[in-house]
Order: sequence, then C-alpha cells, then structure tokens
Amino acid sequence: MSSDLHLHTKFSDGLLSPTELVEQAVNVGLAIISITDHDSTDGIIEALTATDLYPQITLIPGVELSTDFEGGEIHILGYFNEIPEGIFQDKMAEFRQSRVGRARDMIGKLAGLGMELDWQRVQELAADGSIGRPHVALALQEQGYVETVSEAFDKYIGITGPAYVDRQKLAPDEAITLIKNAGGVAVLAHPLNKEIDLRNIDTGHLAKLVTDLAQAGLTGIETYYGSYTPAARKHLAGLAEENQLLSLGGSDFHGPGIGADVPLGASDTSVECGKDLLRALDELWNMFEDE
Repeated sequence: MSSDLHLHTKFSDGLLSPTELVEQAVNVGLAIISITDHDSTDGIIEALTATDLYPQITLIPGVELSTDFEGGEIHILGYFNEIPEGIFQDKMAEFRQSRVGRARDMIGKLAGLGMELDWQRVQELAADGSIGRPHVALALQEQGYVETVSEAFDKYIGITGPAYVDRQKLAPDEAITLIKNAGGVAVLAHPLNKEIDLRNIDTGHLAKLVTDLAQAGLTGIETYYGSYTPAARKHLAGLAEENQLLSLGGSDFHGPGIGADVPLGASDTSVECGKDLLRALDELWNMFEDE
C-alpha cells in the first residue's frame, strides 16, 4: 500500500473523471490519495462520493496553484481537511476565468500556424471542468494535426511551443498565505521543475528557495515526485529535514501520455507520507477550532 498526493482530473487538465481516478487508484492499491487540480476543487465532491464505495482508500482534498518566481514558475500544492470556501473559491474562479482567455489565445496562435480549431469543441472536451491545455491538445488530435496529446505539447503548446500562452499567477508567498488562510497546508510541488536529477540544478539556489518558502509558511516539499532519481530524492529529503518540513510525494498523474507521464501510484510515496500529511492537517484543524 502507498500514497499518491498529486493527481489531476478532467476538472483541470487531467483526462479522467474523479470517479474514474478513484477507481484506478483502488485498482493499483493506493491507500491515501489527493486530487490536486489546477485552480479548482470542483472535482472533490464527486471523488469523495466515489470513495464511499471503497473504505480502504482515503481522499485528501487538494489544489495546485501556479506562481511566478524570478522569471520562472513554481507550483504550490494546497491540502485541506475539507473543501475551502469563501475568498479562496473566489480566487480560484478568477484563475479559471483567466484560463478561458488563455485557451482562446492559444487557439488564435494555432490558427496563425495553419491549424484551425473550433472553440465550441474545446469547451465540449473540457465538459464541466476548467479549460486547460489538454483540451486544446485533444482538439488538435481530433483534427489530425497531431497523432497524440504528447505531440501537441511537444510541438505546439508546451512552455517552449509557438502557441504557448502564459496564465495568471500569484507570487509563491501569496499562494502559501491563500492556502493557509483557507485552513490548509502548503507544499512545494516538483522542486526540480522538469528535471529528474540534480545535474542541471543549482543546489544552492534550491536550498535558498526552500528556506525562504519555509519562512513564508511552507509545510512540506514534494520529495518523492514522479521519476526523480534516488540521489535527487535523498537531497530533497535532506532539505526538508533541515527546514523542518514534511517530505511528501506524488506521481502528478494526468492520464496516459500527458503531464509527467508517470503511472498512477508510481512515485513510491509511502503510506506514512500520507499519514504525516493527515496528521499535519489535523493539528492545523485543531488550532483553528481552538481560536
């Protein structure tokens, strides 16, 4: 049994419904999971309903926020005892609306490259979820411009692609504050960004980043991410220990062929990691109740 604390559904840029994701998580033997859709907790209720059928699995409500940092991007995961409301949801709605404009702009860029897509079809592919790049990628695939979703990202809508469009983001400390004010704990996602080892990483810069974020209220870092090498995981575990942070992890599973493209549950994140997160949430919840 293991944990997977970084998962996406069709309510952001994943391919599976929350119910399908829960069913697959049960099938691969996961004990603790978290759905962390981008800028959205809308899939959590469906997922919680699905887990009612499987008492052997625990679901932690989560979210993933994008932030700007020194000309690059840092993602912050938020985890909660229950779905946050109020100001937090207002901010999520604002971010999701910015994704709609982003998708439209991407479609415009693709048209300039000779690839016409129907906006209504992209909306249909997103269904009830937040429109994301996978929906644009699926539309490209349907029209025969690419053979796979991965090809769409690699050639056109990935961060270095000719049709890429940036999106609205917070600063890292703002994201941490937003999560904490909503009663959650904040965790640094995939600290090595797109790398899987330390060869191209400025470890001094990474250490300073983790320390700065810890001082801003960070609770943990994603040590056991995707296909990180053993040496990278050991280094990140050391940074977590030095800064009194939790070492957590997840696959960043979006569906076959997209995102990190690591199979569901394949990040080797232990059940104890999931339990550590649950304990941290319980402690925070007790503090809120005492105030």
